[in-house]
Amino acid sequence: MALVTKFTRPGQAGKKIRVMVVDDSLLARKIIMEGLAQDPDIEIVGYAINAIDAKNKVGRFNPDVMTLDVQMPGMTGMEFLKQFLPEHPLPVVLCSSLNLGVFDALHAGAVDFVRKPDSMQSNEAFITTLTQKVHIAANARVQQARDPHYSERVAAATQPTTIAPPALGASVSDRIIIGLGASTGGTEATLEVMKRLPEDIPGMLITQHMPTGFTKMYADRLNKLCKMEVREAQDGDDIKRGLALVAPADLQMRVVRSPSGYRVSCQPGEKVSGHRPSVDALFTSMAQNVQCKMVGIIMTGMGADGAKGLLEMRQKGAYTIGQDKESCVVYGMPGVAYDIGAVTVQASCQDIAGVLLRHLKSK
Repeated sequence: MALVTKFTRPGQAGKKIRVMVVDDSLLARKIIMEGLAQDPDIEIVGYAINAIDAKNKVGRFNPDVMTLDVQMPGMTGMEFLKQFLPEHPLPVVLCSSLNLGVFDALHAGAVDFVRKPDSMQSNEAFITTLTQKVHIAANARVQQARDPHYSERVAAATQPTTIAPPALGASVSDRIIIGLGASTGGTEATLEVMKRLPEDIPGMLITQHMPTGFTKMYADRLNKLCKMEVREAQDGDDIKRGLALVAPADLQMRVVRSPSGYRVSCQPGEKVSGHRPSVDALFTSMAQNVQCKMVGIIMTGMGADGAKGLLEMRQKGAYTIGQDKESCVVYGMPGVAYDIGAVTVQASCQDIAGVLLRHLKSK
């Protein structure tokens, strides 16, 4: 899969972010438009009632960011993105109910997504999150995937491949733990790494900022497309070779010692670095509790979550990898990590797996 990457204009200083809202629900459009308009830096320039309407109007409205419903009658959000983004690389924030289609739309090039509340009457937290995502999207890179058979491969994949890749070899100890953290743009960037790794990869832990309900669907998706087993973590799961655990939404996932080695603790608690789950919570627990070899990977995302924890890992002897600026949707988390000296080496999301495997084989 090739990625086409292009900067979108963030707007000049003092210039408002021009937003177009696309949703087939009159109530949802009203709530989104009125909610976003409360932000003094956002201007609602228009709306569309479906994807066809959006295609006809977007040239006239010339928005900086579009909010897009995933499930609409006629043309879905994913179908719209596949047709629209190659010619118009516009940052799109998805507004979705609990629906697997959101990951297809992210693959098609959407920057990020927000979960719609079950009742649009309870919308304060939804609007706050959406407003934040719009600001992030206005400065994000737009990436379009060129893989015409992607959806068919996802639909056909029911189990990880049974064809084993070359094993890492007996020289690689089982006592290695790999931590990976990402945020905006991270669902696709993480997949780019994971699908290149063998089924006998040392135990992996993944923290991805994601709304409640989506982490299990995401883990199941990775499990279908990758060679190793991937599942949403449960409190007390053992960390073991060939298994990648995804932090559950709204819980903090940390590494703790156990009589048999290491396991994960998934518990409610305060936000760390503004997030739950937090990459810093995962990485700091690894730095404090893991006595075997460690690898830390920090990928695309807004803000600084994970940078401090990655530095602690490196200071404890971990090998650390940061996604490079050119391949990031948002060079925030890996950029901060690099600036504070937490990153051993930088690489693109397409090259991180190779860097990781070379390091593991050298050990």
